Amino acid sequence: MFGTIALVTFTLLASARAQQVGTQTAETHPPLTWQTCTTAGGCTTVSGSVTLDSNWRWLHSTTGYTNCYTGNTWDATLCPDPVTCAENCALDGAAYASTYGITTSGNALTLAFKTGTNVGSRVYLLASDTEYQMFDLLNKEFTFDVDVSKLGCGLNGALYFSEMDADGGMARFPNNKAGAKYGTGYCDSQCPRDLKFINGEANILGWNGTSANSGKGEYGTCCNEMDVWEANSIAEAYTPHPCTVTGQTRCNGTDCTSGFCDPAGCDFNSYRLGNTTFYGPGETINTNNKITVVTQFLTADGTSTGTLSEIRRLYVINGQVIQNSAVNIPGIPAGNSITDAFCAAQKTAFNDTNTFAAKGGLTAQGQAFGRGVVLVMSIWDDYAANMLWLDSQYPTNVPATNPGVTRGTCATTSGVPADVESQQASASVTYSNIKFGDIGSTYPSGGMYR
Repeated sequence: MFGTIALVTFTLLASARAQQVGTQTAETHPPLTWQTCTTAGGCTTVSGSVTLDSNWRWLHSTTGYTNCYTGNTWDATLCPDPVTCAENCALDGAAYASTYGITTSGNALTLAFKTGTNVGSRVYLLASDTEYQMFDLLNKEFTFDVDVSKLGCGLNGALYFSEMDADGGMARFPNNKAGAKYGTGYCDSQCPRDLKFINGEANILGWNGTSANSGKGEYGTCCNEMDVWEANSIAEAYTPHPCTVTGQTRCNGTDCTSGFCDPAGCDFNSYRLGNTTFYGPGETINTNNKITVVTQFLTADGTSTGTLSEIRRLYVINGQVIQNSAVNIPGIPAGNSITDAFCAAQKTAFNDTNTFAAKGGLTAQGQAFGRGVVLVMSIWDDYAANMLWLDSQYPTNVPATNPGVTRGTCATTSGVPADVESQQASASVTYSNIKFGDIGSTYPSGGMYR
């Protein structure tokens, strides 16, 4: 994801070594059904569940109720150094609905933006109580329904895949006693430094508060990321972000900003690419209503072991299959999917450095798919860039008429977290009807591309 996720008042993470499990609140995962599909046999329902990311959970002393982290400050007695902090602190269960506004019903997951003092959330699809559901996207398609009608400027309802460990890092870091059950082991292409525990140690070195409830430490955590959906009701984008590392990898210094991963990625945002009437309230993809989103991950040889060569997007609205918008920018061929050639032309036309190619492009992204990736669903606001990179003009210090600068109709003054959190407190996003399977098997009209 392009920005850094704003953390919550209960931002109390432990994600790796010496991460203990608390006993104050029982961990009960909200159930969520989804489907696997084949062209020959149709779709089969899978009984899954979701777990809350450990960064949102209560982290307290193993012997009582003392917070290991309060506001944006570590407890100096419990956390005098990275290893001792991990040994002294326990991660507890979550009250999903009452504290975090996370609810499920059948195949639908709703994430409320603000519940009491909690802001935002991030959850993962589980295969069992102790392991994430792993996906190999090569030569497959992924489909879901989404309702973003309540998400205004500055908000992001994101659905994406990250190359996390299936067990949340327990095997690689044996002292991690919490694991996937408690949402540990997060990473993405931004190499976020706001995680409080990485690779078994508290991220307290160099820790500085960045907001009332969050901060950044010396280390970040990197991995390949595929943003299938980053959106509000005004703008949306899908974006592969390749990395040169395999799996979750700790970073520091420049490796966190540009050494391991491509944080910008190669995005397909219809508005940014010249079609300003394709997506939004009342537009072709009408965000006043629920939308079915289909994403196809095609390989060069049409097999599940081939090289990723193209990522296509389709929509289904009221039973009608709608092709993705075509590019309408001078210098970029008028296609409507992501390929390495599209990315190269886009970077040139927008005067951006092609870090996407430098980090391996679609080939590297596909290799991560082959190793397995975890499904992430979230709702968040952006303390780093006010979400302007998604729905407004970004960067703001160049003319809005420059190619690639304008990404949506939101004002450059929008997206300030304090404003978003006070004015859109009742916002929410609902993801539902998740399907995964053969190309053409997950949506009613079938077929690869119409």
